[in-house]
Formats: sequence, structure tokens, C-alpha cells
Amino acid sequence: MIRETLEVDAMKYELRFDYREIETWARRYILAQKAKERETEDRIEDTIGPNTRTKGFYSKGDFLELANWKSPRPKRHYERNDDDFLHEVTSVALTTSNERLRIEILTLLSGVDWRTASVLLHFGHFEPYPILDVRALWSLSISKPSTYNFSFWYGYVQVCRNISGHVGVSMRILDRALWQFSKENQPPDGT
Repeated sequence: MIRETLEVDAMKYELRFDYREIETWARRYILAQKAKERETEDRIEDTIGPNTRTKGFYSKGDFLELANWKSPRPKRHYERNDDDFLHEVTSVALTTSNERLRIEILTLLSGVDWRTASVLLHFGHFEPYPILDVRALWSLSISKPSTYNFSFWYGYVQVCRNISGHVGVSMRILDRALWQFSKENQPPDGT
């Protein structure tokens, strides 16, 4: 098995499985999904993502579907975002060249934390962005910080871009693989 311990922008990581298995783990992710989950994710990937990239902002309906896909608990908070504010915030996030503004402005939306903001970028931006998730972090041997900040976020982005570029897979495939490997292998205590 080929495992590497690498450092990207001062963030050390070690993929917990052989990087040649990324596509295998991504396929396992798809096979493990229930029909309804697969249907929702297909809609996000095939319709919501492309529509958002074309328009340059999230519609309220698409935002709600995507945010609920990531984390349904704050649903009532997501619904508090009025159409104009949602349009302006997501438009800035998807068009600015400033990386910090790109992620942090999304956290101004009611109910949106760093993890949900990462999902909005993952599916809505033309550039490849990973989904910030404790499962993905575990699969990369990266400890979850007590609070997320831009430095951590951008280091994580660079790590994932490095891996996807090195292996030649899309960020979506890498994301699925990291999540599924953790789902099947992470001990219940999270260590």
C-alpha cells in the first residue's frame, strides 16, 4: 500500500488509505446510497450545480435543497434568508477572486456554518472546492479544530486540490472517497 505523509501550506496530512483506491471508495459511496439519497444527489450534481454556475448565484429553492442535504437540523434558519440577501451573498461568493471573502461571506447566511458554506462552493463554483466534513478530515488524518477559520479552511482546500490533481480525479470523487472510507473505518470514538 502506498501512503504518503505530506505537508501543504503548513497543514500535514496522511491519507489513511492508498491513493490508488480513491475511485474504489467513491464507487462504494454511490453503492451505499439509498435510492432517495442518490436521486437527491443526482439532482444537486446534474441540475442545481450547473444552474448555479450559469446564473452566478443560488436561488432560494436550490439553496434550501443543498443546505438541507448537508445538514437538515438548521432548516428553519436556512428558511429565514430572504431572496435578495441570499442572491447578493451567493453572487459575491461565486464571483469574487478573494478566497477569504468567497467562503466567509457565505457564513453571513442564517444557518450557514463553514461546513455548509463549503458545500455551496463545492457544487456552485467553477473552481474545485472540497466539502468540509469531519469524516473527510479523519480520512486525511487531520484533527478537527475547535473552531474553523480561514487559515484552516484554505489549507484543507489546498490539501484536497493537491490530492485530486496528483491522482487525476475530480473533487467530487475525492470527496465521496474520503467520506465513505471514514464511514466504513472510523472507530466510534472518532480516533
